[in-house]
Amino acid sequence: MNLKDILSPFSVWKRAVKKPWTIKEPINDRPGAENYRGFHKNDFDKCIGCGSCEEICQNNAIDLVPVEGQETKDGDSGLRPKIDYGRCCWCALCVDVCPTGSLTMSNEYTWVTDDPEEYRFIPGADETKWQEEKKGYKRSEDIQLINYDRAEMLEFEPKDRDKSFIEIIKGYNKEQAMAEADRCLECGICTATCPAHMDIPAYIAAIRDDDIENAFRILYETNPLPEICGRICTHNCETACALQNQGEPLAIRWLKRYIADQISPERYKEVLGTEHLADPILNKKVAIIGAGPAGLSAAYYLAILGYKIKIFEALPDAGGMTRYGIPEYRLPYDKIEEDIDYIKALGVEIQFNTKIGKDVSLDELHNDYDAVFAGTGLHLGRSTKIPGVDNKRVYFATDLLREVSLGNEIDVAETIIVIGGGNVAMDITRTLARLQNQKYGKVQIITTSLESEDIMPADREEVVGAREEKAIINPGWGPKEIEIKNGKIKGLHVVKCTSVFDNEGRFNPKFDQNQKKFFAGEMVVESIGQGMDLSYLSEDIKSSLKLGPRGRVQVNENFQSDLKWLFVGGDIIQGPDVIHGIANGHVAAKAIDDYISKNM
Repeated sequence: MNLKDILSPFSVWKRAVKKPWTIKEPINDRPGAENYRGFHKNDFDKCIGCGSCEEICQNNAIDLVPVEGQETKDGDSGLRPKIDYGRCCWCALCVDVCPTGSLTMSNEYTWVTDDPEEYRFIPGADETKWQEEKKGYKRSEDIQLINYDRAEMLEFEPKDRDKSFIEIIKGYNKEQAMAEADRCLECGICTATCPAHMDIPAYIAAIRDDDIENAFRILYETNPLPEICGRICTHNCETACALQNQGEPLAIRWLKRYIADQISPERYKEVLGTEHLADPILNKKVAIIGAGPAGLSAAYYLAILGYKIKIFEALPDAGGMTRYGIPEYRLPYDKIEEDIDYIKALGVEIQFNTKIGKDVSLDELHNDYDAVFAGTGLHLGRSTKIPGVDNKRVYFATDLLREVSLGNEIDVAETIIVIGGGNVAMDITRTLARLQNQKYGKVQIITTSLESEDIMPADREEVVGAREEKAIINPGWGPKEIEIKNGKIKGLHVVKCTSVFDNEGRFNPKFDQNQKKFFAGEMVVESIGQGMDLSYLSEDIKSSLKLGPRGRVQVNENFQSDLKWLFVGGDIIQGPDVIHGIANGHVAAKAIDDYISKNM
């Protein structure tokens, strides 16, 4: 011990003459520090009710509960966290994990009441003095309990793909898929948003567990076209993903594709436990019109139930618009066949090149089968009806995409104009660009749409891909007239579109006639939407059905029409997209089973 150690205790005597610092009312006069972890706050405008806070709380102090005025909608469960301060330990993990940043903590730490139930409250809903308090704990930008960066998906470079129809996306390997799956919060908001209500958290958890066979079985519970859907689904689930509020949404579509690609077609029956299914076990028959996603989905689930199924398809191959409207660089034909071959292996018969209403009447199907499901899709193009569209070098995108799929040669012009801003417009743009590159060694194609780029309905990745492949995308212009001289197209006159929709969201485009442009070209392709062909409905049948304002057959929630034996689904009812068709077919299959069972 040295002298300093001996003398140091006596140094405190110097404080004996100082006036003590006293807080007369410590409860009222001692605010928490600026970053203190006090009682919770929640910004309802940001909160999506994902349940991440509930999941991470080790004390079970948080429950998600319904709140008056908060409705369930895409990307929002409508639930909000309720905190139990009898259990809360103020660790703030709930704040650190919140993917939207809605949950924070005030610096308020005093709350006196003689009712213990008041200590269980819903921040943001129950009125508190600290809800608007600016001070308190918020998640630091340096704290990230969640990985917001998507695992990289490899794809071919533009220079390696712009002359061929090779599949662009290479797909995840095992390491990438497991890393991406590990980002899932398992909130289930994606499931609620998915039209087929696929159990997305469950199959992603199976990827994490490296149990691909179980993941595959989970897919088939609600989706019998995983190879197709894993490539071209509109992935509404991703737009609802909680992660997209702070970073990149989970790559749900690519994870579905990863699962499907891991199981060889020869093992489908073994993995799915359907080795015994090859012939129908019921003496009941169902006819299906159209071998698109809706028809194939209905066929699959009815075959599983034991029905004898026959699909009548007008074209030479199955797949509907996924086969005849999606280019092979997005969806290879062999992957379509893998999904379809399995459905056929369950005893489903497909009769090709058979048009209902021409080769076989709908009345004949009614007489020969116990029920009929129609999922005929949207195969007809729609016209702008501007002057010049009757020229022989004006085409519908749907017709050209079908011709390419059929292997027929397309007489591509050296300069082409595409009208439209949706995914089909991008598909035909990128298809024709490839054909131009093969024929002329260069791309001269311009695509224009009414919508400005920020509201174009096409997926952003499709617009970017088209530009990478040297197409020019020039949105925000309305077609006025196709200029024709001596029977040949010279180009398209357009005017500036100032707005597409009115204040009530209705399609009502407005134009500035003083802003004009001329796009030179020798060939014009219209891609402004698709129409349906219901010519297979005879006048007698039409008179027994309710038709909507756009000619759509009116059906109930089970896709059953007023003719009880006739069910209708797919793009001609909902959509257009593949996942709505799959969901429609599944619901209709269960309803057809119920209808037939009641009439046996």
